Amino acid sequence: MTDGNKERPAFLIVDMVKDNLDERNNFIITPFARRIVGPINTLIGVFRREGWPVVFPTDAYHREDFIFKSRLPPFSLVGTEGALVADELDYRAGTDLWLPKPRFSAFFGVQLDQWLRERGVTLCAVAGLSTNFCVLTTVMDAVCHDFKAVLLEDCSASTTASLHEQTVNLYRRNPIYPLMRVLSSSELVAELLASSAQA
Repeated sequence: MTDGNKERPAFLIVDMVKDNLDERNNFIITPFARRIVGPINTLIGVFRREGWPVVFPTDAYHREDFIFKSRLPPFSLVGTEGALVADELDYRAGTDLWLPKPRFSAFFGVQLDQWLRERGVTLCAVAGLSTNFCVLTTVMDAVCHDFKAVLLEDCSASTTASLHEQTVNLYRRNPIYPLMRVLSSSELVAELLASSAQA
């Protein structure tokens, strides 16, 4: 990796819930979400093979939550089928961590940082929905909790392709590089495996 040390990564797959992938809901983001299922599942396979943690942080809202005082309609409500990890994802109960979260960031109010530290994690690879909201806030909060963070450009999506591209391009060069980076999943895997081979 960038500092020559072996990294211990975790894969954080944000908000890939049934509501967001169900075409019957007519969500703008759904077709973009469905396109990243394949790359995410491929990367999950790599992480499982290497024994690295896989985490599914998912929206878990209440109808009366403050965020729904906006233009955002209620979705991914606690206790509903739509708030569960989408069937298309290679989620394995008992192996992966499913982490319902009350707000955008995977680190907000759920003690994810403690769980990661207990497993020796040094780097969070973040994917899912949406690039410019929950993925980005999770990436930022990872760094704020003293983890390196990678925004996975081919495993994340927004409500439009241009919005996704604008977001990742904005953060390709940033003042906290290399603590925060934008990479493809193949670039990340190549770095991690090279790091493991050298250790």
